[in-house]
Amino acid sequence: MADVIPFRKPSPRSRHKGKTLCRHGHHKWRVDKAKQFDVKQGRLVTIYRCERCGKEKVTAH
Repeated sequence: MADVIPFRKPSPRSRHKGKTLCRHGHHKWRVDKAKQFDVKQGRLVTIYRCERCGKEKVTAH
C-alpha cells in the first residue's frame, strides 16, 4: 500500500498573507530611488513602491 498523506486545508492566514492589508489601503510604502526625475514634466519626483503588492505612488516636488 502507498503512504497516506494527511490533507489539511490551508488556513486563511496563510492563504491571504500580506494581501488583505493592501486591499484595504494599508500599503507599506518605500522610496524607489531608481527613477527620481520625470522626463515628461521636467521636474523632480519621488516614487514610492509598496513592498507587498508592488503598487506605485508618485509625488512631485
